[in-house]
Amino acid sequence: MENDQRSFCWGHDALHLEFVLGDDGSARLTHLGLPHEAGSDPGASLPLVEVTAAGHGRDWSGSRLTGTALGGRLRHRAHRAARDGDWHTLTVHLHDPETGLAAEVTYRSPDGIPVLRSEVTLRNEGPTTLHLESVSSLTVGCLTPQDPASIDAVDLMWADNDWLSECRWQRQPMRRTTPGVSGRVEYGHGKAGFALNGQGTWSSCGHLPMGGLTDRRTGRTWVWQIEHNGGGWRWECQEHDRAAYAALFGPTDAHHGWRQALEPGAAFRTVPAALSFSADGGPDAAFAALTRYRRAHRRPHADHRHLPVIFNDYMNCLMGDPTTGKLLPLIDAAAEAGAEYFVIDAGWYDGDNGGWWTTVGAWEPAASRFPGEKGIHEVLDRIRERGMVPGLWLEPEVIGVDSPMAKSLPDEAFFRRQGVRLTETGRHHLDLRHPAARAHLDQVVDRLVGEWGVGYLKLDHNIDPGSGTSAHPGETPGAGLLGHNRAHLDWLDGILDRHPHLVVENCASGGMRWDHALLSRLQLQSTSDQQNLRLYPPIAASAPTAVTPEQGAVWAYPQPEDSLDEVAFTMAGALLGRIHLSGHLPELGPEAQALVHEAVTVYKAVRADLPEAVPSWPLGLPGWDDPWIALALHTPATTYLTVWRRSGGEVTTTLRLPERAGGATRAEVLYPAATQALAVWNPDTTDLTVTLPTAPSAALLRITRTEPDTSLPPAG
Repeated sequence: MENDQRSFCWGHDALHLEFVLGDDGSARLTHLGLPHEAGSDPGASLPLVEVTAAGHGRDWSGSRLTGTALGGRLRHRAHRAARDGDWHTLTVHLHDPETGLAAEVTYRSPDGIPVLRSEVTLRNEGPTTLHLESVSSLTVGCLTPQDPASIDAVDLMWADNDWLSECRWQRQPMRRTTPGVSGRVEYGHGKAGFALNGQGTWSSCGHLPMGGLTDRRTGRTWVWQIEHNGGGWRWECQEHDRAAYAALFGPTDAHHGWRQALEPGAAFRTVPAALSFSADGGPDAAFAALTRYRRAHRRPHADHRHLPVIFNDYMNCLMGDPTTGKLLPLIDAAAEAGAEYFVIDAGWYDGDNGGWWTTVGAWEPAASRFPGEKGIHEVLDRIRERGMVPGLWLEPEVIGVDSPMAKSLPDEAFFRRQGVRLTETGRHHLDLRHPAARAHLDQVVDRLVGEWGVGYLKLDHNIDPGSGTSAHPGETPGAGLLGHNRAHLDWLDGILDRHPHLVVENCASGGMRWDHALLSRLQLQSTSDQQNLRLYPPIAASAPTAVTPEQGAVWAYPQPEDSLDEVAFTMAGALLGRIHLSGHLPELGPEAQALVHEAVTVYKAVRADLPEAVPSWPLGLPGWDDPWIALALHTPATTYLTVWRRSGGEVTTTLRLPERAGGATRAEVLYPAATQALAVWNPDTTDLTVTLPTAPSAALLRITRTEPDTSLPPAG
């Protein structure tokens, strides 16, 4: 395409981008929205890439986005649009003639889905080494019109994420962190704004690598995610040129100790980032678009369609103390309840009955736990005899300091700094860039899956060794961690290539590595280690903001001492995700067992709809202490709705659903069948009134429409 072109457009029916070339040759994105909005007044714009390097940092105003920062000096060379199956692709080529830095900004968007994915590749075409300190994956400066009143009307969104309290979405006016400033001089240095950073080796420790911006008046909403499986990420949402912008990064020097020496001829690729858009549907519509994008982008797997019921022996059950004697009755009870996979969680390799923390790494079964001639294979065989697929827990990236593998593997196979092997709470961390580390883990997986016939692996990660590893001279810890993160993804692709029917769950102290980089490969996401059934609903209900419903593993762990309402409460919470059945099933009374069996039967009747459904939250995104919580999943023909009442107070709540007035025929309670729950549908107002007389209690409802709702977009 011609370089003297002053502007160009790109996109499809659901997403439209407009770019303008300045007099100096710079390329800027001036509009991102719907096609019918094309030609409107261009919004505030920023360089497509923000790059800082040693000697090429901030300008006088303190902004990395303009001035002498390298991103502001990149000039348009060319751009090219293409089609790759269902994906539209645009590559914009930029170049700085002074330093020789070249950038390729690659935008991708799935047809019919208003989501933009971006990543940047830098190449050094100059004569001298450039020492990179930050590179943006996606920068968008036109999120609001150039009008301070527009910023007055928008709210920032982010998700706090901690062990046992994952996925807690927050919302506040942007003006709380970006106050309006008046005066003749517009100061930039230290200007207020909002930013979040990842930390350590857990990608979602403290916060999900996500955020958003929504207009309270119009419902126009943006939601973004950084697709990185390490702790090094950052996003900022602030004001520039009287409009809101968002800039999304992987690791940076200032926040993660990341620097990259870009030698002449060398290249560097950023971590990807994605941005979803809703013109007027608010956060629910933006999350629905992100759900469809995640499905379009992830690695295909049969598990995404079949959604088998999984029993896992850990939570509120064996808690890391499995033995043959304890497992055999659980296996029988799980099979009778309708489970299709049975996973032996932590402890199966522990011969010291609880002293395994510093000895893990060889992943051999403990003879003391599985006595008899067949050892653990007696248990694995019983699982198969009862018609289930066996699974095991692994923590592959760690080696205990007392494990024989700590001595047999070379120092170079582990995280190190200044040549010293790192130790974190009695464990070393493998560096999967090293062939010995990868060969060890490949051998373990191929033995468990190929020789033992294990069909499910739960991969956990329970230590955080900090900023990373300096494996090579001059390598910063942040750069070493990024290298390991990418090698980790490559290793996961390798085991799934060799074992395509293997189902792999992503876990890290519950949800501490909850990111799309891993979920684009792995089939399930552990949503939490939360053991309190009353505290789980806000986590389970919020999970579809960060994972597709068919990948979100939710514990259902009834206990013998639970009331029947509590049994139904914990079972209902998993019916719009993936059932992770657990608890002491053999010890339940007959009525409680019947509730468990009923829940699994209902799940099997509805699960075929879940991979096509998109989420919404009729009572808003859950607050941690909310007495009522609701999650809806929508297909063109049906809406499924889980409603939890957690505490006393009002016995009735009213929900507004995104249905067409007059379009729904009935609302029915699917689970539990014997319940006092009432659901009354008002077709004129699309209100649903739900009554749950006791607390805690929960119910799964189904709303059936006379005709498919064509206003709901396809699942993609």
